[in-house]
Amino acid sequence: MSNQWSQPDAPPPPLFLGANERKLVKQVNDELIERVIGQIVIYYPIDLQHTDFHNLYGEAIEKTFLPPVRIHALVTWEGMSTNSTNYGIDRTSSITVNFHKRRLLEDQDLFVREGDFLQYGKFLYEIASLNEPRQIFGQVDHKMEITAKCIRARENLFNGQ
Repeated sequence: MSNQWSQPDAPPPPLFLGANERKLVKQVNDELIERVIGQIVIYYPIDLQHTDFHNLYGEAIEKTFLPPVRIHALVTWEGMSTNSTNYGIDRTSSITVNFHKRRLLEDQDLFVREGDFLQYGKFLYEIASLNEPRQIFGQVDHKMEITAKCIRARENLFNGQ
């Protein structure tokens, strides 16, 4: 009997980090966000087909929106800030919304974008920036959440209809 060791051509697949484990993470997160935490935002996606975007800047003065969608998410109130401007005092408030990425993409067929609006409570917010800060089990190709930094929309900028 030979006691020789030979190195395999490829490393073994990672243990407990496959598709089944990712499905379990999605299922647990869905249940926690929807049934335990229960925070809801109303999301107003931009209608890309009917909105006239500027050719150079990619911005639109008047946006057309699709019907609103109810989304379960984790929302953090960031507070209110007061700034002094040349025109007087300006008060703004902000929130951070953590969306479950797979829930949005696979189950609700949504793609969150900067400039979209959402309603939290009775106030409307505009998505100012997006980030995808977490990976599932450190796997580069599998992101877990989409974090949206939102600022309260000015009155008459968007009426939620």
